[in-house]
Amino acid sequence: MERKTLCLRLPQGMADELNAIARANGNPMSEVMREALEEFIVSRRSDKEFKERLAKRLEEDRELLEKFGK
Repeated sequence: MERKTLCLRLPQGMADELNAIARANGNPMSEVMREALEEFIVSRRSDKEFKERLAKRLEEDRELLEKFGK
């Protein structure tokens, strides 16, 4: 699997809590963050309102690209 490295800035309290969770589970912080992000992505896939906003954005982008393509 190809990977992309990202820089993420967190408030100190959140970083401390994340570190505590990772240590308690015996996992690296990066693994805990990947799991949390995967749950977030899955929740968006089943969120009707999100899908509607996404469809609207895609249509707006398509219209803009068509204008520039002419």
